Amino acid sequence: MQRFDRESREFVQATVEATVEGQPYNPTHDVIEFAFTSIGGRPTTWYPGGWDGTDPIPGTTTYKAQALIGPGSNGPTLTPGRYDVFVRITDTPEQPVIPVGQLQIT
Repeated sequence: MQRFDRESREFVQATVEATVEGQPYNPTHDVIEFAFTSIGGRPTTWYPGGWDGTDPIPGTTTYKAQALIGPGSNGPTLTPGRYDVFVRITDTPEQPVIPVGQLQIT
């Protein structure tokens, strides 16, 4: 679980592994968005994300996505508490919504 202070402006990161017809796929040309919900909630508001480079994490087929959160960011400024984190990847024709973990704001 990632932890951030409520006054921080930082990147929340998530790892993404994509395949097409069972083969590794580089998703970094696809649009990625993040959502932050109460625990057990469903995403309703999406915030822009980006990719941390265009290469997979060395030795894997996994890529890093990130979204900036906190005061002065283009993402949310979250109040203290725990949140479920989701990513949504837009690719034609699919648009998967993937739960990627939890976030603690102190």
